[in-house]
Amino acid sequence: MTVMGVSKFERFFRAAASLDVDKNDLKRYGDFVDAKLYDFLVVGQASAKANGRDTVEPWDLPITKGLQESIHRFRRLDEEVELKPILEQLAAHPPLDRTPTQETEERYPEIIGGLSVALAETFKIMYPDVKNPQTGHWEGVTAVFDRLL
Repeated sequence: MTVMGVSKFERFFRAAASLDVDKNDLKRYGDFVDAKLYDFLVVGQASAKANGRDTVEPWDLPITKGLQESIHRFRRLDEEVELKPILEQLAAHPPLDRTPTQETEERYPEIIGGLSVALAETFKIMYPDVKNPQTGHWEGVTAVFDRLL
């Protein structure tokens, strides 16, 4: 990620949850985004298959009410931070048995943005006094997401 991308990433987490993240957190964040997008696509693929389709449509992805609300909060934050172009670069995915449609792929940046808002807010819920998340904080927060998504 470029220096500009790193500063936007830092600004985003400050705006979303008053967290000070650094370049070390960027790797953890990238791993989180990759894993969760893949999880969404695996579930979407299963839904497409169960419905007899060869493509993954947006409605196949398991977007919960809470994630939808986080996506809306991301849209408002993104007007200030302009992170969406960077998230488009992070929205790569491995080949699947079912191909996501273009409409599905176009939603990836906002889904990742919503996950990012939820991630930042979860840090504050689980660790209200943390300002600069450490490895243990990341492990705790990502474990919650692994259980729920």
